[in-house]
Amino acid sequence: MEQLAVLSDWREPLILAGQVLLILLLAWAVQRLVGRGITRLGERYAALPTELWLPLRGLLRWLIMGSALMLVLERLGVSAEVLWTALTGFVAVAAVAFFAIWSVLSNMFCALLIFSMGPFRIGDIVEVIDSADKPGVKGRVMAINLFYTTLEDPEAANALIQVPNSLFFQKSVRRWR
Repeated sequence: MEQLAVLSDWREPLILAGQVLLILLLAWAVQRLVGRGITRLGERYAALPTELWLPLRGLLRWLIMGSALMLVLERLGVSAEVLWTALTGFVAVAAVAFFAIWSVLSNMFCALLIFSMGPFRIGDIVEVIDSADKPGVKGRVMAINLFYTTLEDPEAANALIQVPNSLFFQKSVRRWR
């Protein structure tokens, strides 16, 4: 009889530990499957650079693990109301931060458009036209990254110009191949 009492004392914590372990294992498995799927998409569509696939995979990994953490906390007795309040508070702070770094995100989004639409390529000569009567920034495209497009200045020897990617969508662009 005493053994049954000891087993019943341990039964609930063991079930809880099993549930937590199951949640974590499922989250790990889902994260691995999603990561492999994104890697396969990146290999299949080689026109899009890895700079686009890696952040997507990281974002989904954090989303899956964050969801698993929320489920584990819920199983451990943290109320859903507290979790929801914490989550909405975090989202509100993230929204404020999003607006604070809007220009950075704008350049990253424009880099995505440059990579996917291909309005110009490395090696092309481009000119960002300021207005009809003023010459703009002109040079050979040397590199394109998430924030800037690097142009080689044709008039100054070994001079590079870094143009924010968003500028290519705010102004007219002249291109020579």
